[in-house]
Amino acid sequence: MYFIINQLIQNFMELKQTTRKQAIMKMALQGLSSSGKSMSALLIAKGMCNGDLSKVAVIDTENSIELYSHIGKFNVLKLAPPFSPQRYIEAIKTCEDSGMEIIIIDSISHCWNYLLQAHAALQGNSFTNWQKVTPVHNAFVQRIMDSPCHIICTMRSKQDYLMQTVSGKTTVEKVGLRAIQRTGIEYDFVSVLEIGLNHQAKALKDRTGLFLDLPAFMITEETGQKINEWCNPVHIQEDSKIAIINNLKINQNGNFRSIAN
Repeated sequence: MYFIINQLIQNFMELKQTTRKQAIMKMALQGLSSSGKSMSALLIAKGMCNGDLSKVAVIDTENSIELYSHIGKFNVLKLAPPFSPQRYIEAIKTCEDSGMEIIIIDSISHCWNYLLQAHAALQGNSFTNWQKVTPVHNAFVQRIMDSPCHIICTMRSKQDYLMQTVSGKTTVEKVGLRAIQRTGIEYDFVSVLEIGLNHQAKALKDRTGLFLDLPAFMITEETGQKINEWCNPVHIQEDSKIAIINNLKINQNGNFRSIAN
Protein backbone atom coordinates (compact mmCIF):
# COMPACT_ATOMS: atom_id res chain seq x y z
CA MET A 1 0.00 0.00 0.00
CA TYR A 2 2.84 2.37 0.91
CA PHE A 3 4.49 1.69 -2.45
CA ILE A 4 1.26 2.49 -4.33
CA ILE A 5 0.71 5.75 -2.44
CA ASN A 6 4.34 6.75 -2.97
CA GLN A 7 4.02 6.09 -6.70
CA LEU A 8 0.84 8.22 -6.88
CA ILE A 9 2.59 11.11 -5.14
CA GLN A 10 5.56 10.87 -7.51
CA ASN A 11 3.22 10.85 -10.51
CA PHE A 12 1.70 14.15 -9.38
CA MET A 13 5.08 15.75 -8.64
CA GLU A 14 6.54 16.89 -11.95
CA LEU A 15 9.04 19.69 -12.44
CA LYS A 16 8.20 21.82 -15.48
CA GLN A 17 9.72 24.88 -17.09
CA THR A 18 7.54 27.97 -16.84
CA THR A 19 5.78 29.22 -19.96
CA ARG A 20 3.98 32.53 -20.47
CA LYS A 21 0.27 31.91 -20.94
CA GLN A 22 -2.62 34.14 -21.89
CA ALA A 23 -3.56 36.27 -18.88
CA ILE A 24 -6.96 37.36 -17.63
CA MET A 25 -6.79 40.92 -16.30
CA LYS A 26 -8.23 41.70 -12.89
CA MET A 27 -7.63 45.35 -12.09
CA ALA A 28 -9.01 48.09 -9.89
CA LEU A 29 -9.31 51.85 -10.26
CA GLN A 30 -9.72 53.91 -7.12
CA GLY A 31 -10.26 57.61 -6.56
CA LEU A 32 -12.44 60.32 -5.08
CA SER A 33 -15.81 61.23 -6.55
CA SER A 34 -15.45 62.96 -9.95
CA SER A 35 -11.91 61.68 -10.47
CA GLY A 36 -13.03 59.82 -13.60
CA LYS A 37 -13.05 56.17 -12.50
CA SER A 38 -16.06 55.11 -14.59
CA MET A 39 -14.91 56.79 -17.79
CA SER A 40 -11.36 55.50 -17.32
CA ALA A 41 -12.66 51.94 -16.90
CA LEU A 42 -14.63 52.25 -20.15
CA LEU A 43 -11.63 53.64 -22.02
CA ILE A 44 -9.46 50.76 -20.81
CA ALA A 45 -12.13 48.25 -21.83
CA LYS A 46 -12.49 49.88 -25.26
CA GLY A 47 -8.75 49.62 -25.85
CA MET A 48 -8.66 46.02 -24.67
CA CYS A 49 -11.41 44.96 -27.11
CA ASN A 50 -10.00 46.98 -30.03
CA GLY A 51 -12.90 49.41 -30.03
CA ASP A 52 -15.71 46.83 -30.02
CA LEU A 53 -17.70 47.47 -26.84
CA SER A 54 -20.41 44.94 -27.71
CA LYS A 55 -18.63 42.39 -25.50
CA VAL A 56 -18.26 44.80 -22.57
CA ALA A 57 -20.75 44.85 -19.70
CA VAL A 58 -20.96 47.35 -16.85
CA ILE A 59 -22.49 46.28 -13.53
CA ASP A 60 -23.69 49.73 -12.49
CA THR A 61 -24.32 50.61 -8.85
CA GLU A 62 -23.48 54.30 -9.32
CA ASN A 63 -26.46 54.83 -11.65
CA SER A 64 -24.42 57.15 -13.88
CA ILE A 65 -22.56 54.99 -16.40
CA GLU A 66 -24.87 55.95 -19.27
CA LEU A 67 -23.46 59.47 -19.07
CA TYR A 68 -20.52 57.99 -20.96
CA SER A 69 -22.52 56.38 -23.78
CA HIS A 70 -20.65 58.62 -26.24
CA ILE A 71 -17.66 56.30 -25.78
CA GLY A 72 -19.53 53.52 -27.54
CA LYS A 73 -22.38 51.01 -27.33
CA PHE A 74 -21.65 48.90 -24.27
CA ASN A 75 -24.00 46.77 -22.16
CA VAL A 76 -25.34 47.83 -18.77
CA LEU A 77 -26.69 45.77 -15.89
CA LYS A 78 -28.28 48.04 -13.29
CA LEU A 79 -27.69 46.76 -9.78
CA ALA A 80 -30.10 48.19 -7.20
CA PRO A 81 -29.92 47.84 -3.40
CA PRO A 82 -29.33 45.74 -1.42
CA PHE A 83 -25.71 45.59 -2.58
CA SER A 84 -25.01 42.18 -1.07
CA PRO A 85 -22.07 40.07 -2.27
CA GLN A 86 -24.53 37.46 -3.56
CA ARG A 87 -26.23 39.99 -5.84
CA TYR A 88 -22.85 41.00 -7.26
CA ILE A 89 -22.01 37.33 -7.83
CA GLU A 90 -25.32 36.79 -9.63
CA ALA A 91 -24.68 39.87 -11.79
CA ILE A 92 -21.22 38.55 -12.76
CA LYS A 93 -22.74 35.21 -13.77
CA THR A 94 -25.39 36.98 -15.88
CA CYS A 95 -22.65 38.83 -17.76
CA GLU A 96 -20.64 35.64 -18.28
CA ASP A 97 -23.69 33.71 -19.51
CA SER A 98 -24.38 36.54 -21.98
CA GLY A 99 -20.98 36.05 -23.61
CA MET A 100 -19.29 39.16 -22.26
CA GLU A 101 -15.50 39.28 -22.43
CA ILE A 102 -14.89 42.31 -20.20
CA ILE A 103 -16.89 43.17 -17.08
CA ILE A 104 -16.68 46.53 -15.34
CA ILE A 105 -18.00 46.57 -11.77
CA ASP A 106 -18.76 50.19 -10.93
CA SER A 107 -18.31 50.06 -7.97
CA ILE A 108 -17.40 47.43 -5.38
CA SER A 109 -17.40 49.99 -2.55
CA HIS A 110 -21.16 49.55 -2.22
CA CYS A 111 -20.60 45.89 -1.40
CA TRP A 112 -18.20 46.75 1.41
CA ASN A 113 -20.61 49.34 2.85
CA TYR A 114 -23.33 46.67 2.83
CA LEU A 115 -21.10 44.28 4.77
CA LEU A 116 -20.14 46.98 7.28
CA GLN A 117 -23.83 47.60 7.96
CA ALA A 118 -24.50 43.86 8.22
CA HIS A 119 -21.64 43.51 10.70
CA ALA A 120 -22.88 46.43 12.79
CA ALA A 121 -26.33 44.84 13.02
CA LEU A 122 -25.01 41.56 14.45
CA GLN A 123 -25.47 40.88 18.15
CA GLY A 124 -22.57 39.90 20.36
CA ASN A 125 -18.84 40.50 20.21
CA SER A 126 -17.85 42.81 17.36
CA PHE A 127 -14.47 41.15 16.83
CA THR A 128 -15.74 37.57 16.64
CA ASN A 129 -18.63 38.67 14.43
CA TRP A 130 -16.11 39.30 11.64
CA GLN A 131 -15.80 35.50 11.44
CA LYS A 132 -19.31 35.57 9.98
CA VAL A 133 -18.73 38.47 7.58
CA THR A 134 -15.21 37.83 6.30
CA PRO A 135 -15.98 34.50 4.53
CA VAL A 136 -18.85 36.18 2.66
CA HIS A 137 -16.54 38.93 1.43
CA ASN A 138 -13.81 36.43 0.57
CA ALA A 139 -16.27 34.47 -1.57
CA PHE A 140 -17.20 37.66 -3.43
CA VAL A 141 -13.57 38.54 -4.17
CA GLN A 142 -12.76 34.96 -5.15
CA ARG A 143 -15.67 34.96 -7.60
CA ILE A 144 -14.13 37.97 -9.33
CA MET A 145 -10.74 36.25 -9.49
CA ASP A 146 -12.24 33.00 -10.81
CA SER A 147 -14.18 34.63 -13.64
CA PRO A 148 -12.99 33.78 -17.17
CA CYS A 149 -13.69 37.42 -18.09
CA HIS A 150 -11.39 40.39 -17.74
CA ILE A 151 -12.77 42.39 -14.81
CA ILE A 152 -12.18 46.06 -13.99
CA CYS A 153 -13.45 47.17 -10.58
CA THR A 154 -13.84 50.75 -9.43
CA MET A 155 -13.55 51.75 -5.77
CA ARG A 156 -14.41 55.02 -4.11
CA SER A 157 -11.68 56.60 -1.99
CA LYS A 158 -11.77 58.57 1.24
CA GLN A 159 -9.26 60.52 3.29
CA ASP A 160 -7.28 58.27 5.59
CA TYR A 161 -5.97 59.34 8.99
CA LEU A 162 -3.31 58.12 11.39
CA MET A 163 -3.80 58.61 15.12
CA GLN A 164 -0.63 58.74 17.18
CA THR A 165 -0.06 59.23 20.91
CA VAL A 166 3.33 60.63 21.93
CA SER A 167 4.12 61.61 25.52
CA GLY A 168 0.45 61.43 26.41
CA LYS A 169 -0.58 63.74 23.59
CA THR A 170 -2.75 62.36 20.78
CA THR A 171 -2.48 63.78 17.28
CA VAL A 172 -4.39 62.98 14.10
CA GLU A 173 -2.50 63.18 10.82
CA LYS A 174 -3.75 62.90 7.24
CA VAL A 175 -1.93 60.08 5.46
CA GLY A 176 -3.44 60.16 1.98
CA LEU A 177 -6.38 58.32 0.51
CA ARG A 178 -7.60 54.77 0.95
CA ALA A 179 -10.16 52.76 -0.96
CA ILE A 180 -13.58 52.15 0.58
CA GLN A 181 -13.10 48.42 0.67
CA ARG A 182 -11.51 45.82 2.90
CA THR A 183 -7.97 46.69 3.95
CA GLY A 184 -5.52 44.87 1.70
CA ILE A 185 -7.96 44.44 -1.20
CA GLU A 186 -5.22 45.61 -3.57
CA TYR A 187 -3.33 42.34 -3.06
CA ASP A 188 -6.06 40.46 -4.93
CA PHE A 189 -5.68 42.44 -8.17
CA VAL A 190 -3.05 42.34 -10.89
CA SER A 191 -2.95 46.12 -11.08
CA VAL A 192 -4.42 48.94 -9.01
CA LEU A 193 -4.40 52.52 -10.32
CA GLU A 194 -5.26 55.55 -8.22
CA ILE A 195 -6.87 58.41 -10.13
CA GLY A 196 -6.60 61.98 -8.83
CA LEU A 197 -9.07 64.82 -9.23
CA ASN A 198 -6.92 66.02 -12.14
CA HIS A 199 -7.79 62.68 -13.83
CA GLN A 200 -4.15 61.58 -13.73
CA ALA A 201 -3.50 57.97 -12.76
CA LYS A 202 -0.67 56.51 -10.72
CA ALA A 203 0.02 52.83 -10.10
CA LEU A 204 -0.32 51.67 -6.49
CA LYS A 205 0.33 48.08 -7.54
CA ASP A 206 1.26 46.67 -10.94
CA ARG A 207 2.33 43.14 -11.79
CA THR A 208 2.26 43.83 -15.53
CA GLY A 209 5.29 46.13 -15.43
CA LEU A 210 3.43 48.60 -17.66
CA PHE A 211 2.73 51.36 -15.14
CA LEU A 212 4.91 50.90 -12.09
CA ASP A 213 7.38 53.75 -11.48
CA LEU A 214 5.83 55.83 -14.27
CA PRO A 215 4.88 59.46 -13.63
CA ALA A 216 1.16 60.21 -13.38
CA PHE A 217 -0.59 59.72 -16.71
CA MET A 218 -3.99 60.13 -18.34
CA ILE A 219 -5.87 56.89 -18.98
CA THR A 220 -6.86 56.51 -22.66
CA GLU A 221 -7.81 53.72 -25.05
CA GLU A 222 -4.08 53.18 -25.59
CA THR A 223 -3.83 52.14 -21.93
CA GLY A 224 -6.26 49.33 -22.66
CA GLN A 225 -4.38 48.36 -25.82
CA LYS A 226 -1.16 47.99 -23.83
CA ILE A 227 -2.96 45.83 -21.27
CA ASN A 228 -4.38 43.67 -24.06
CA GLU A 229 -0.91 43.18 -25.52
CA TRP A 230 0.37 42.16 -22.09
CA CYS A 231 -2.51 39.67 -21.70
CA ASN A 232 -1.80 38.25 -25.17
CA PRO A 233 1.98 38.15 -25.75
CA VAL A 234 3.14 38.08 -29.37
CA HIS A 235 4.42 34.50 -29.21
CA ILE A 236 1.01 33.29 -27.99
CA GLN A 237 -0.73 35.15 -30.80
CA GLU A 238 1.68 33.70 -33.36
CA ASP A 239 1.29 30.17 -31.97
CA SER A 240 -2.49 30.55 -32.21
CA LYS A 241 -2.25 31.74 -35.82
CA ILE A 242 -0.02 28.78 -36.76
CA ALA A 243 -2.42 26.33 -35.08
CA ILE A 244 -5.37 27.83 -36.93
CA ILE A 245 -3.59 27.82 -40.30
CA ASN A 246 -2.40 24.24 -39.82
CA ASN A 247 -5.96 23.09 -39.27
CA LEU A 248 -7.91 25.22 -41.71
CA LYS A 249 -7.31 23.43 -44.98
CA ILE A 250 -9.98 20.81 -45.62
CA ASN A 251 -9.72 18.15 -48.29
CA GLN A 252 -12.59 17.22 -50.53
CA ASN A 253 -13.72 14.46 -48.16
CA GLY A 254 -14.25 17.02 -45.40
CA ASN A 255 -11.30 15.80 -43.33
CA PHE A 256 -8.79 18.20 -41.78
CA ARG A 257 -5.18 17.90 -42.81
CA SER A 258 -2.19 20.01 -42.01
CA ILE A 259 -0.82 22.35 -44.67
CA ALA A 260 2.53 22.45 -42.91
CA ASN A 261 3.70 19.34 -44.76
